[in-house]
Amino acid sequence: MSRKADIGLVGLAVMGENLILNMESKGFTVACYNRTVSKVDAFVNGRGRGKRIIGCRRVEELVANLEKPRRIMLMVKAGPAVDAVIEQFLPHLEAGDILIDGGNSHFPDTTRRTRDLKTKGILYIGTGVSGGEEGALKGPAIMPGGHPEAWPHVERIFKAVAAKAPDGSPCCEWIGPDGAGHFVKMVHNGIEYGDMQLICEAYHLMSRGLDMPAADMAAVFARWNTGVLDSYLIEITSEILAKPDDATGQPMVDLILDTAGQKGTGKWTSQAGLDLGIGIPQIAEAVFARCLSAAKAEREAAAKKLRGPRIAFRGDREKFLNDLHDAVYAAKICSYAQGFQLLRAASEEYGWRLDYGRIALIWRAGCIIRARFLDNIQEAFRKRRKLANLLLDPYFRKVMRTSQKPWRNVIRTAVRLGVPVPAMGTALNYYDMYRCARLPANLLQAQRDYFGAHTYERVDKPRGEFFHTDWTGRGGKTAASTYTV
Repeated sequence: MSRKADIGLVGLAVMGENLILNMESKGFTVACYNRTVSKVDAFVNGRGRGKRIIGCRRVEELVANLEKPRRIMLMVKAGPAVDAVIEQFLPHLEAGDILIDGGNSHFPDTTRRTRDLKTKGILYIGTGVSGGEEGALKGPAIMPGGHPEAWPHVERIFKAVAAKAPDGSPCCEWIGPDGAGHFVKMVHNGIEYGDMQLICEAYHLMSRGLDMPAADMAAVFARWNTGVLDSYLIEITSEILAKPDDATGQPMVDLILDTAGQKGTGKWTSQAGLDLGIGIPQIAEAVFARCLSAAKAEREAAAKKLRGPRIAFRGDREKFLNDLHDAVYAAKICSYAQGFQLLRAASEEYGWRLDYGRIALIWRAGCIIRARFLDNIQEAFRKRRKLANLLLDPYFRKVMRTSQKPWRNVIRTAVRLGVPVPAMGTALNYYDMYRCARLPANLLQAQRDYFGAHTYERVDKPRGEFFHTDWTGRGGKTAASTYTV
């Protein structure tokens, strides 16, 4: 094979292999390299046999087999491994060559790498890739950011391999400079955490609260997937619940240990909310739910000693399932609302000028959180690009209005039955706090001023003027010199 490759890819794990096959199926020649050379041989002689794929056994060989400017995509574990691979390749690259990190790197690392490599003449892209194994092979959602001069050199490849929305448009668009692409992917994953936790809580209410068998629950989720809750996660939940274990015939889900893993993007999203001062409690609650699930031995011991309600569900099961549907939808909207508020804060903080409607369009297909109502989100931002919160859009306001009674009924029933609904309940609290014109933070601020002279603002004075009270009559007039909101 004499032709040089259009792009090189480093890392032959599941995502890397499938992305290569995806690129090759769209007419591109791909060179591949893996630190463990045996994986290169196995891939080229296995799934890649007879295809436009060049197996390379050394870094220099990969570089030599690429058209200029060279495009090299790294699909390796986030963190030090990415820096190590970059250092491997740098001595063999020329000014104008392009390095692409397609893993789940933390966005500050991408910002650092973009700026450091620019001084060396290398263009850097940090791109979020969502869709899992199937998405990588058939078309993922792709969220590239970094050095803008690199985009024209990879746009044709990325848009060719990306998932296609129902209108045929590729689920890939340039996000912004520095770590913008990886930040958007991180928030995508944070929303994913919240979405998955909501679905798990609905499942828990059905299984423990209503004592429903897995087959019946599968049918409910399948029905939900034909309406406004139509989404990838609802769809696969139905399929999971319908799957029996080959050996025992029992529902496969019942044989899986109830301890959840995580790779860190949900934690990073929660930390970003704290760093930027944006309330995303539902996403954070979903992360904490996974942490609590991991304490399996402690929970089993506690279950023998701690008691809760011992009552069974009494009422109309079908009505409750309808209420549960509405509660999940309302809480799901709150999760996305929090995610987009975080995107807005980051865009302002880092000067990224993110296009929220375009981000919603990217997420319509290929990615894990793809859902029918992303069209409504895109429309909301198309009408009002500076929309402060999705909850204020007319469509979503109407959903909240019609969902409130069933949503509150579900939370009330869960509390009565002793079934935990941390994400669903937190979503309702978020909604109630956001719509509350006066919160009890006035008392909190008085407490802070009492013990630490942290000052406060007054309702009868202009914003930005700060005051201190000598609450005990024994304090001085000196107040703290800093005040942070």
